[in-house]
Amino acid sequence: MFSRLRKSERNAKGQRATGQPNSLFGEILDWMLAPLLFLWPISIIVTHNVADNIANQPYDRAMADSVRALARLVTVENDQVVVHFPAPPRALFRADQDDTVYYQVADQSGQLITGDREIPWAPAPATVLAEEVRYRDEVIHGEEVRVAYQFVRVWPEPASPLVLVQVAETRNKRSDLASRVVTGVLLPQFAIIPLAVVLVWVGLTRGIAPLNRLQSLIRRRRPTDLSPIVPASVPEEVRPLIIAFNDMMARLEENLQAQQRFIADAAHQMRTPLTGLKMQTDLALHESDPEQLRLSLTRIADSTERASHLINQLLSLARAEASFEKLYVVETLDVEAVVREVAQDLFPRALAKGIDLGVEGSGQGMLVEGNPVLLREMIKNLMDNAIKYTPRGGSVTARTRHAGTPILEIEDTGEGIPDADRERVFERFYRVLGSGADGSGLGLPIVREIADLHRATVTLCPNPAGQGTLAQVVFPRSQLQPPPPVHGDFYPLG
Repeated sequence: MFSRLRKSERNAKGQRATGQPNSLFGEILDWMLAPLLFLWPISIIVTHNVADNIANQPYDRAMADSVRALARLVTVENDQVVVHFPAPPRALFRADQDDTVYYQVADQSGQLITGDREIPWAPAPATVLAEEVRYRDEVIHGEEVRVAYQFVRVWPEPASPLVLVQVAETRNKRSDLASRVVTGVLLPQFAIIPLAVVLVWVGLTRGIAPLNRLQSLIRRRRPTDLSPIVPASVPEEVRPLIIAFNDMMARLEENLQAQQRFIADAAHQMRTPLTGLKMQTDLALHESDPEQLRLSLTRIADSTERASHLINQLLSLARAEASFEKLYVVETLDVEAVVREVAQDLFPRALAKGIDLGVEGSGQGMLVEGNPVLLREMIKNLMDNAIKYTPRGGSVTARTRHAGTPILEIEDTGEGIPDADRERVFERFYRVLGSGADGSGLGLPIVREIADLHRATVTLCPNPAGQGTLAQVVFPRSQLQPPPPVHGDFYPLG
């Protein structure tokens, strides 16, 4: 458990080193403030455009009144268009101190009748409406101006000539009004935005306060306290995480209890051979008859072998449960080759017992992905069990075949396993009564543990060929191509 904690700490440090987000508070703050800072310049541009429109409206209306007033002064005398001003035009149009005002009256060909030539001429529209004033922007003497203009007919007839009446004004007053509007809107924002940042900070701080309390609650727990956290005591958004955390704690407690039971059972199983070994040693020390002494030493050797076998089984089971084995030592290997190697190692035992040990292969190999040490241990335990519980003169066959998925089978001609015990034999230290063979009761539990690590299923069933048991391991479907075929599909070893 402590190794897993250290690993999580290393992962957290790695995330900080690679720049990955590790602060929920900072992440939420970034996502709230970043759009705000992004939208602020956009709001300034929009505000400036709105202010320009607001500033144009009153001054455009005033210019439209001037255009209509000027149009009413246009008359025709002796077939000539003339303009009668009630006052000097300079006084009428140039009285403004901030802006320069231009006026112009021209015929439809662009010929100036009166006024300023600086105003560009505008073409007449397809349809001319009475009292319609149009607007456009122009540049006069390098300065932007706003132009209001109207087309007026000399006579009421629809086909009568047109006269263009224009009034232009520089944009100083308009720009000044727009600047005052923008300033009036943006100045409060300089105070509102920092205040908003502070309020967001305070709100987030109060919002994650339950998380801080939850963190303190978990940190104050004793290392042995794996009790669940009440989901109702945490915010709704964190409840799925707490429920998953409680599930993990429940699985961890179950694993710890299983380890404690395993340690207790292992200590009990180790105590028996060690006690017997001590008693036999004491008897040998007080024995004076050489024949009895030899018999005691033989018993001591047998007890030592059983204790060594038990210790090796315990170490194998511990290795099967080690997390580093599960995660890091994974290779692609040929199960048929491993079966042949294990059979060669166990051949002397089978030969000494008079058992016919053989290997049947598919001829194409059988590739799986897994831990080579653990898979070899699994195959060794299956074949060792078959040899151990097969009487003298029997046979044991290890078989690999493809049936959509890789399958390993160990077939023996032993006494078989009763139906009621076929699942119980996978429990640690459980042994079938009356088997007559020495064992630790850990071989098949090791097989089940290793099979689970490789997402394989292991089952025991009666030997379809007659007396005995068939142990079958079905591996998950593999996308790997089998190696080139080998010559022959049966390898007799005894």
